[in-house]
Amino acid sequence: MKRTTLALSTLLLAAAVQAAPSVYPTGVTRYDPAKAWNSYVIFSAADLQTRLIDMNGNVVRDWPYRGFPAAVIDPAANNGRRGDVLLQTADTEKKDPRAVGNGLNNQAIGVLDWDGKKQWEWSQQAPDGAARQHHDWQRLANGNTLLLSNKLHKIPGFALEQTIDDVIYEVDGKGKVVWQWLASDHLNEFGFTEEQLKLVRGTEHADVLHLNNLKALGPNAWYDKGDKRFHPDNLIIDSREANFIAIIDKPTGKVVWSLGPNYPKLDARNSALPRPVDQLSGQHDANLIAKGLPGAGNILVFDNQGSAGYPPVNGALFNGSRVLEIDPISKQIVWEYNALKSGQPSWAFNSSFISSARRLPNGNTLIAEGMNGRFFQVTPAGEIVWEYVNPYLGDAPGSKAQSNWSYRATPVPYDWVPAGTPRSEQAVVPPTPNNLHVSK
Repeated sequence: MKRTTLALSTLLLAAAVQAAPSVYPTGVTRYDPAKAWNSYVIFSAADLQTRLIDMNGNVVRDWPYRGFPAAVIDPAANNGRRGDVLLQTADTEKKDPRAVGNGLNNQAIGVLDWDGKKQWEWSQQAPDGAARQHHDWQRLANGNTLLLSNKLHKIPGFALEQTIDDVIYEVDGKGKVVWQWLASDHLNEFGFTEEQLKLVRGTEHADVLHLNNLKALGPNAWYDKGDKRFHPDNLIIDSREANFIAIIDKPTGKVVWSLGPNYPKLDARNSALPRPVDQLSGQHDANLIAKGLPGAGNILVFDNQGSAGYPPVNGALFNGSRVLEIDPISKQIVWEYNALKSGQPSWAFNSSFISSARRLPNGNTLIAEGMNGRFFQVTPAGEIVWEYVNPYLGDAPGSKAQSNWSYRATPVPYDWVPAGTPRSEQAVVPPTPNNLHVSK
């Protein structure tokens, strides 16, 4: 069999991947260097390896560890050092069956330099003797490390004997916890009704909130205008299981801003902008768009439209996932991306779990459709100007089935890695769908 090296069009690719074919194209499937924001992209694959690729999909650096997520540290927060990467550096051999999608099996996190040498590691000095980090972490400008972790314990008033609680740690360079926050201490601050709180406390699902995002807000115009809820040191989180986004006041630990868990019903036909935020479900990667970027100060979030909620939200038959940009003051959607924006049916863009979205300096947005291992850049109008399908396979979550899933993909500016690192920016033009096929 002769296998074509040409790319599949976005329309056919999305439909094919969603339909789970036995054969599908991988690598860069389309690329317009003039319209894309050109950078490296870092991601971890299901084969438990982490890779940094250029815009043509060439692997320019890899590390033999996974990241949950993998992240290159901003040199501005790293004494100017380039190419240091945050990764999970060990797993326990005894697997906890409750640990799909959380940190119970994660023993250690660490910082590796460009050559793969460990510069820092946190494991046995953690409160539970293991890092148990999951979903997010960040190296702060003061040299400390901020991370999401899990705490397995009995929560008073909960039906289960042991619940997987979410805890945030700030750890200094010596591994000492200098600040911490426990989600179960703040249940009354997340916007639940009394009936919803009964469901939360009575659930048989151990990973009750499943926080999947954590970031310091960073400098922003809201704080500059006097809104103390948006202090740069405050933290943004979101809950996959409970459908809310929240901002935590760092000094007090109190929730000072929140969105959800209760929203107007989603009407997929309503495309008017701006409009009040409608039903989020199972969302990921809520982040405040950084100062200096288009949309700065707004919240960008990957709305999976996956099964979630107390009680569970009923999804629509033809809905897919979407990416929303939300004004946090008016709590209105000011921009969104769904498959219709790219001329595709709504279900062609769909990841019911994992995934991410990041605003880029030229106004484009880098999206990771994690369930299908697809990373792509869209313009504000929805044109896809770069697309990559992860070719690296491994076990799907909770099974031995093979998949190219990837939790998150994030952009890495060229000047975040050592000077002279190779890169390629050759255009990739896909053929029309009926011109791409496998022949003898």
